[in-house]
Amino acid sequence: MKRLSLTTRLSLLFMLAVTAVLLVAGLSFSQLSQHHFMQLDRQTLEEKRQASQNILAEFKDAEQFEQLKPRLRALLGAHRDLTAIILDNSGKLLFAEPGPVALPAQLRDSSSGELWQWQDQGQLFRGLSTQVKPTASASGQPLQVVLMLDISPHQHFFATITRWFWIALVLSALVSAGLGWLVARSGLVPLRQVTKVAASISATSLKARIPQAEVPHELQQLVASFNAMLARLDDAFMRLANFSADIAHELRTPLSNLMLQTEVVLSRARDSEAYQETLYANLDDLKHMARMIDDMLFLAKADNGLIMPEHQSVALDAVVHKLFEYYRLLADERGIELQLQGHGSIRGDLLMLHRAIANLLSNALRYTPVGQSIRVSIRQSRLLTELSVSNPGPSIAAEHLEQLFDRFYRADPARREGSSHNAGLGLAITRSIVTAHQGQIHCSSSAGVTTFTLAFPALGAD
Repeated sequence: MKRLSLTTRLSLLFMLAVTAVLLVAGLSFSQLSQHHFMQLDRQTLEEKRQASQNILAEFKDAEQFEQLKPRLRALLGAHRDLTAIILDNSGKLLFAEPGPVALPAQLRDSSSGELWQWQDQGQLFRGLSTQVKPTASASGQPLQVVLMLDISPHQHFFATITRWFWIALVLSALVSAGLGWLVARSGLVPLRQVTKVAASISATSLKARIPQAEVPHELQQLVASFNAMLARLDDAFMRLANFSADIAHELRTPLSNLMLQTEVVLSRARDSEAYQETLYANLDDLKHMARMIDDMLFLAKADNGLIMPEHQSVALDAVVHKLFEYYRLLADERGIELQLQGHGSIRGDLLMLHRAIANLLSNALRYTPVGQSIRVSIRQSRLLTELSVSNPGPSIAAEHLEQLFDRFYRADPARREGSSHNAGLGLAITRSIVTAHQGQIHCSSSAGVTTFTLAFPALGAD
């Protein structure tokens, strides 16, 4: 089913709100009006009842009652919708103005003065009944006075008002829907402008930004988030473009070496020993290319969440000791001392962690001056296990620290060409491994000492 547009939704909401307000106002007006008319009727009947009691107080006998009728007619006949009936104690009709009508049994037998409402022959009445004890009567028998108001005109009035109210309510709903559509369409103009700018942005125009000053306050957060997303996309596209260029650049050197060596060997006939030397040289370049391709495949899997490390207890100090044995010969050749302090264990994949720490040690050996020391520190707390690799050497500028873990990135542009054994992917791989273990990695460099710190959840931590 097709969803309604935002303009239509706002229009309907506006129409429903206006209709609800008018409906509540109309119903409230109707209730208050009916209550007001009831109070007026009650007041009229009470006034007539009190006046009738004053006149009937002089009642003595039937003969004398005839003399009171003109006064009663003048009092009760002045009201067009009022009907007055006076009965004696035996129920005999003594007076009826303008004429006798059928009374409900409840009203005939009632003398409490309570207000009654009933319908007779299509007419609606409201009345009360009370007893009057004439002070001048020798018998002392009370008279029953029944006063009734024909409220049918009121009901016709309310019926007409109600009918016109519903007609007006329907018309108001339609008009409010139209006005709501116009208001919503006008109010959403900034959103359409934002959409137009967003639709014009492509991979070749990611530098464009939506100006926040021109949008309403309610949309500024959306625009800010959208601009931030464009900035991230722009950065990702730049990294992807640089990554493609770096791959081509890094593969070009070994391929050029392979082609050159092969062309030189094939330029004339040579003995088997020369061919063998060339093949060994080519094998080194092929191994370098194979390692680079493996590293890029590993990073591609990491980017797509396809790296699933094992969850076994790994003693980091044991991993570092094993790597020290591997790098001992290279360190001794340059007079570099390898130091380990502390111990700790985490839950993870032994081979991946071995590779991540090996990348850090290899990087430290590459930049540590002759005769200096590389220090590895392991600190374990209740929640975290940290491993730090520190080495002396040239400090890295602060603007390069966050980019050290990018692929093919080197802080020193002069070393951009790399070497046959360093493609600039080691730190990127290390970060992917640490992230796969729900850890974090960061680098600090100051006062001639560079430190890479790995932080993992401690063994047994939630």
